[in-house]
Amino acid sequence: MAKRPESADDFDSPWKDALQAFFPAFLSFFFADIHADIDWSRGYEALDKEFQQIIRDAEVGKRLAGKLFKVWLRDGHEFWLLIHVEIQGDADEKFSERMFQYNTAIYKLYNREVVSLAVLCDETPDWRPSSFSYGRWGCRMELTFRVAKLLDYQVVEAVNADNPIAAVVQAHLRAQRTRNDPDSRRHWKLRLVKELLIGPFSKSDVRALFRLIDWMMTLPADLEEAFRRDVHIFEQEQHMEYMSSIERYGFKQGREEGIEEGERNGLLEGIAIALDVKFGAAGTRLLKRVRILDDVEKLREFGKFLKKAKTVNEVRDYLS
Repeated sequence: MAKRPESADDFDSPWKDALQAFFPAFLSFFFADIHADIDWSRGYEALDKEFQQIIRDAEVGKRLAGKLFKVWLRDGHEFWLLIHVEIQGDADEKFSERMFQYNTAIYKLYNREVVSLAVLCDETPDWRPSSFSYGRWGCRMELTFRVAKLLDYQVVEAVNADNPIAAVVQAHLRAQRTRNDPDSRRHWKLRLVKELLIGPFSKSDVRALFRLIDWMMTLPADLEEAFRRDVHIFEQEQHMEYMSSIERYGFKQGREEGIEEGERNGLLEGIAIALDVKFGAAGTRLLKRVRILDDVEKLREFGKFLKKAKTVNEVRDYLS
C-alpha cells in the first residue's frame, strides 16, 4: 500500500499526474493570462525524457517535482516556448536557486525562451520566492519566475467549479488540514467525491480525478472501507454510471495496485537518476537488478541505501 501523506512532500507524485492529465486546465486555473496566449489547437507536448536529462545536467542536488511542456503561441509566429512547472511542497531557502539552475539548463539545451512557473504547496503563508540573482561590478544575472500559492485558494468550490484542477486543489488543502484527523478526512473525502460524481466532468476525467483524490487523502483501512460503502450507497441513490469504473480503478485491489504501481514507477525513476548521477554507466547497468525488487517497500529501502552508498560495488553487492 502507498503510505499515508504525512507531509507536503508526499503530494509531489499526484501533482505530477495532475499536470500530465490536466495541463491546460492547470494553466487556466493558476495562470489564466498564459493559458489565453497559447494556441491549444496545435496541442502541446510533455517533454519528460528531456526533463530527466536536464535535471541530471543541472546537478542541483535535491530534485524538484517538475514537468516540462512545449507549447505554441497565438501570435501567428512559428515560435514556441517551454513552460517549466515545479510543485514545491515545503519552504526551502535553496528553491529559487534551483529554479534558476533548471531554467538555465533548459535554455542551454534548447536555446529557446523558457517560462518558469511554480506552485507552492507549503503551509508557510509568508514564504513566496519569485526570483534569484547574483552579480558584481556591474554584471548581473537574474531570473524572475511566477508562483501560485495554494494557501491563497482556500475556497474554490464556487470558483472555476468546472475546472478539474479545483478538485485537486481542494483535495490537497483538505488533506493538509486533516493530517491528524482521519475522521474529518473521511468526511471531506466523501464530500469531494460526491461533488465529483455529480459534476460536469467526463467519465475519464472523473476516474482520473478520483484517483488523485484517493491518492492524496488516504485513510486507515477501517475508515477506507466505510468510505467505499458510503460512495457505493450514494451511487445507487443517484443512479450514477461511474461507480463500476471507479471500483475497478480506485477501490480495494484496484486502488492498491493503481497507487502502488504509480509510487513504484516514481521510485524507479528516481533511482535510475541517482544511479546515473552517482556512478554513470556502471550504475545504470544495475537498473535491471533494481527492477526485480518486487514491492514498494523494498524499493524505498534500496533508495535509502543508495543515498549512502559510496561505490558501485556496494550497490552491486546489495542487489546480489
